[in-house]
Amino acid sequence: MIDWKGSWITDANDMHYKPAPYFRKEITTLKTIKSARAYIATGGLYEFYINGNKVGNRMLDPMYTRFDRRNLYTTLDITADLKKGKNAFGMLLGNGWYNHQSTAVWNFDKAIWRNRPRCLVNIRITYTDNTSETIVTDESWKTADSPVIFNSIYTGEHYDARKEISNWNKPNFDDTSWKKAEISLAPSSNLVSQQLHPIRVISKLKPAKVEKINDTLYVFTFPRNIAGTTQLSIKNAVAGTVFRIKHGERLYKNGRVDMSNIDLHYRPTDNSDPFQTDIYIANGKGNESFSPKFNYKGFQYVEISSSKPFALDRNNILAFVINSDVPAVGTIKTSNEVFNKVWEATNSSYLSNLFGYPTDCPQREKNGWTGDAHTAVETGLYNFDGITIYEKWLADHQDEQKEDGELSNIIPNPGKFGYEFATGPDWTSSVAIIPWKIYTFYGDISLLTKMYPNIKKYVDLIDKRYPSGVTDWGLGDWVPVKSTSSKPLTSSMYYYADALILAKTAKLLGKTTDSEHYFHLAQKIKNAVNDQFLNKTTAIYCSGTQTELAGPLYWGLVPDEFRQKVADNLYKKVQETNFHLDVGLLGTKALLNALSENGYADAAYKIASQEDFPSWGYWIKNGATTLYENWPLDVEKNDASLNHIMFGEIGAWMYKGLGGIFPDEEIPGFKHILLKPNFVTGLDSFEAKYQSSYGEIVSSWKRKNGKILYKVTIPPNASASLYLKHGMSLSISPKEIITVNEGLYEVIQLEAGTYSIKLNEK
Repeated sequence: MIDWKGSWITDANDMHYKPAPYFRKEITTLKTIKSARAYIATGGLYEFYINGNKVGNRMLDPMYTRFDRRNLYTTLDITADLKKGKNAFGMLLGNGWYNHQSTAVWNFDKAIWRNRPRCLVNIRITYTDNTSETIVTDESWKTADSPVIFNSIYTGEHYDARKEISNWNKPNFDDTSWKKAEISLAPSSNLVSQQLHPIRVISKLKPAKVEKINDTLYVFTFPRNIAGTTQLSIKNAVAGTVFRIKHGERLYKNGRVDMSNIDLHYRPTDNSDPFQTDIYIANGKGNESFSPKFNYKGFQYVEISSSKPFALDRNNILAFVINSDVPAVGTIKTSNEVFNKVWEATNSSYLSNLFGYPTDCPQREKNGWTGDAHTAVETGLYNFDGITIYEKWLADHQDEQKEDGELSNIIPNPGKFGYEFATGPDWTSSVAIIPWKIYTFYGDISLLTKMYPNIKKYVDLIDKRYPSGVTDWGLGDWVPVKSTSSKPLTSSMYYYADALILAKTAKLLGKTTDSEHYFHLAQKIKNAVNDQFLNKTTAIYCSGTQTELAGPLYWGLVPDEFRQKVADNLYKKVQETNFHLDVGLLGTKALLNALSENGYADAAYKIASQEDFPSWGYWIKNGATTLYENWPLDVEKNDASLNHIMFGEIGAWMYKGLGGIFPDEEIPGFKHILLKPNFVTGLDSFEAKYQSSYGEIVSSWKRKNGKILYKVTIPPNASASLYLKHGMSLSISPKEIITVNEGLYEVIQLEAGTYSIKLNEK
């Protein structure tokens, strides 16, 4: 805990005032500095400067929370930035989600916490003689308007370079005309250290193409759809020339940027705040460069218009790819190039929607939709070390949960939107599913322990509202291809999953009474679902859609004696669509897994690798570099984002359904690995690598001369159980093996090491 000193400060303006404020403070240090740290809390966003230079490379700090309940502070090592003698500190504050001045249907402009940006800074300097001092924010700091004349996390940033103040954040600057900072109230009384991977510029892209429309209008095409910003660099512009930098995902037939698919929820108050558009006003002083500090967009195309004729080419603009800088931990390589691109597009969409919390899309909403996040959590965890992001976001769940246990559909939410719909278990099961997945992937029980009371409150709420064990509370199988599935069935599936997770967690935590109670509740839900929805004569749930058959299989609701019959019916169902998807979001999570885990991996791969409508490959064949919000390409009739993560389960399924890499929840964290590879027809080779806490796990196979050559690596201090279909003749090196028959499988126990296995295909 930090023993905070000083005061929160702001300027004299209210929340409607548009220019972003500068703050500065100058000190003199007479001793030699040993170490120094800056502890920074803000309502809104900040950039921190010492002696004219920005400290670090972090973007959009601190992360977004429910500001009236919890604020994050960041810690910066500034030892190397300070010098003996005069030092100047500078702060530039942006609005972020704290002071949302743009209007949209989500009512963030009416958020109950909304206020003028403010900050609390403690700078702690330790000298070589072991004395120390703390520089704090108070009325001695000075403030003035910056050239950032407007900034919105949702729409764009406006910068008037004519208003630049030279050397404002350097020593010996004359700030006598600046005003004193004002003491302000804290956004909340709860300051928490920000302990997660920061947002950074990950890479830079040059335009692949530029089209001149006329002397004042150019359109730039970048290699792929991204989340991020652009940097405009110009030379010898006439002072006062206005450049409008418009970002979008599509082009009209006339070559102009088309935002009709992403401005659905935008409600402009006037023309001064255009969507996904930065505005730069040149100062006319030669070389000029602009990149927004407090905003990001989703785009592949950029349209730049100027108020006066100005020649532009590919050297005038760069795209910055920005997201939470989570390390990559997984790779997939296959003999199917389109399939490889699906994996790449899935990862691109996942990262495009990771900004200190998981979002749905980086352009029109940027909201933390709970259903999108728990559906994609395994895709995230197989590919990236994202535990810190989820730990932070689950704390956001705690901030949002009502006393009766209800959760909002977007987290964080503005306090006036989020409880009207999509708050049932099919969406807000994120409170249980994500901490459970973190436990199985990392072997770390701390998040489950922390969230246990919240999961319990949520499950108890559903039990109270729906004592029969069946609930219709939820949004249902969102955006189905064609068939509509039973909402009571899909909502009850997730209710069962939550109750079962709660029971298992109670057992892990030694809460015997709770464990018995919630195992009983889970069984009650399972019985009720099967009594109401399962036709025991036909082994079909409800009307037998792909979602209605796959969901109960995937979530473990099907009684053992019906499991194979239900799986057989699911196979027949996908045959009817010639192995094409006919599901929505919830069905997409379940379908491929239900098939590959029940003897129909070939069918799952056929679906996953299709290249005509509707499929992931269909998007790729039509130029997609990210995943879309809807299966059709006709966005004129479907206001669909082209960078959504909600259909991203396929990224996790590649590790599971083809590589067969599963954590063992009995011995979690990949201490013991369950290996269930499927050597599917249609692929000549496949390789999955996953960097677990114990080291790299490799599951790779290829076909050669009628045999499967399978290689597997088990990291040190780990072991694995390898499940191979019973009856497949095999040889293994470097050691003899012991096999145990288990139904359709032979189970081979493997210790740490690398193994080469030859199998004869049937």
